[in-house]
Amino acid sequence: MLDRLEIESFLTLAEELHFGRTAERLQVSRARVSQIVQRLERRVGAPLFDRTSRRVRLTPLGRRLLDDVEPGYRRIERGLAAAQAAAKDMAGHLTVGYLGAAAGEFVLDAIRVFTRRHREADVQIYETQVRDLLGPLRSGEVDLLVTQFPVEEPDLVRGPVVLRVPRMLAVPANHSLAKQNTASLEDLARDRVFACSGHVPDYWQEHLTPSSTPSGRPIRRGRSAATVQETLAMVGAGQGISPVGADVAAYLTPGNVVYLPFRDAAPLEYGLVWRTYGTTARSREFIDVATEVAADTRTARDR
Repeated sequence: MLDRLEIESFLTLAEELHFGRTAERLQVSRARVSQIVQRLERRVGAPLFDRTSRRVRLTPLGRRLLDDVEPGYRRIERGLAAAQAAAKDMAGHLTVGYLGAAAGEFVLDAIRVFTRRHREADVQIYETQVRDLLGPLRSGEVDLLVTQFPVEEPDLVRGPVVLRVPRMLAVPANHSLAKQNTASLEDLARDRVFACSGHVPDYWQEHLTPSSTPSGRPIRRGRSAATVQETLAMVGAGQGISPVGADVAAYLTPGNVVYLPFRDAAPLEYGLVWRTYGTTARSREFIDVATEVAADTRTARDR
């Protein structure tokens, strides 16, 4: 196999047809260029250049070798340059936000895959809160956000669903609903349901807790809460009930709160969201990795 210096010496000399200029371009001595070319000719078994005191020119065999070698070498150079540019684009800081424990676990899984492929990238995580659902993304505190859908904002792009979490109903432990094994959307009309305070789109609140049950019974809004912890504290105090994700039931288990799985509610969907303008190669690659991790997770679960 030819080494890189042999190929570069041959191609440069074939272009310059001058040992001195070739040596200058390769930043080696003229004698070194001559040695490399002679070694290459010995490996080939015939001269590649005709040399006189006045000129250097390719032999027919040298011309044939040039025609065969140069296109492939230039492709390698372009491929290497593209890889270096891509690596440079991957280097740098990326902050990924998440809402809730399930989204946090998913983000960590995606980060592990991403950083295994791109060790030059510095990826940080950022926990967001319901009270400022999309604020950190808009302010630039996070580059990407895995949050609960729906998200329908003109300045933001909603990516694919990467996670589905079953819905549950949090009720006080002494509530009549606590005696049931499951909950229904109709049960939301049996008590006040906490609203979300802060910068939360109305359509998002309506999706989490509709204004009426499937049969048309009105659902009363209770007090507002800014975080899941506040919501559970008020549920435990007997001030109302609240739909939550199954991840909340798994990680937050106050003794005065009971969780009932819904038997007729679709799961909560989480997905990637990013700003309409200003995405980077790092963020685009992370989106691809996250989508891949979500698909692998679904495949593993379905087996």
